Amino acid sequence: MDNLTKEQRHKNMSHIRSKDTKIEIVLRKALWKKGFRYRKNYELLPGKPDIALTKYKIAIFCDSEYFHGKDWHEVWLPRIRRGNNGEYWEKKITRNMERDAEINKELAYLGWAVIRFWGKDILKDTDACIRVIEECIFEQKMGEQEFEETQD
Repeated sequence: MDNLTKEQRHKNMSHIRSKDTKIEIVLRKALWKKGFRYRKNYELLPGKPDIALTKYKIAIFCDSEYFHGKDWHEVWLPRIRRGNNGEYWEKKITRNMERDAEINKELAYLGWAVIRFWGKDILKDTDACIRVIEECIFEQKMGEQEFEETQD
């Protein structure tokens, strides 16, 4: 996989953040610029969404391709199995993917819409991500309006 020593790899891994990652900051700045206000790492919800638009009940996660298993079977799993400590990483990332699915279900049960973006998609086309969020806001508003009409 790579030719790093154990110490070099440890140093690299220790610098990986779980909050305020580059991809989160890029998306948050774009949302703020559009006038959307949000909570970051919202602890009152399962999974502590990276961004929570509480007004619209939308939870947004900014997932890195590696740690959340994008193209898992095609790309990452074969590489992990060839690399050092493959069993550990396979188990860890598989569990991450399972946890993501569980969190999605919990949030949906609580009435929240869940949006998950891959890091490279955020960096490559932030505007497209914002459009997805705006469409979700529109859908949430339409759902509220339909609910209110049935209550009258």
